[in-house]
Amino acid sequence: MIRVLIERHVAAELYEHYERASRETLQKAMQAPGFISGEALYDTADPDHRVILATYRSELDWQRWYTSEERRDMMDHITPMLESEEKITVFAH
Repeated sequence: MIRVLIERHVAAELYEHYERASRETLQKAMQAPGFISGEALYDTADPDHRVILATYRSELDWQRWYTSEERRDMMDHITPMLESEEKITVFAH
C-alpha cells in the first residue's frame, strides 16, 4: 500500500472553480483500480495551499491513474487554476 501526497497552490480568485474540479477528479480517481481512499485538505494558515492525500494498493495502480486519459483531461481544467506546478510525493510503509 502507498500514500500519494499532491500539493497544489491555487490562485485565490479561482478557489470555487478549483474546488468543483478537484472534487470531480477525486470522484473519478475513486473508481480507478487500486484506489483505497482519498482526502482533500487545505492549509489553515495559507488557503492557497491545497493537499490531496490518496491511498492506493500499489505504486503501479497509482501510475495507471496518474497517466490515464481521465486524469490528464481533469488536469487540463485544474492546471490553469494553479499558481505553480503541482508537487507529487509517493510514500510507502
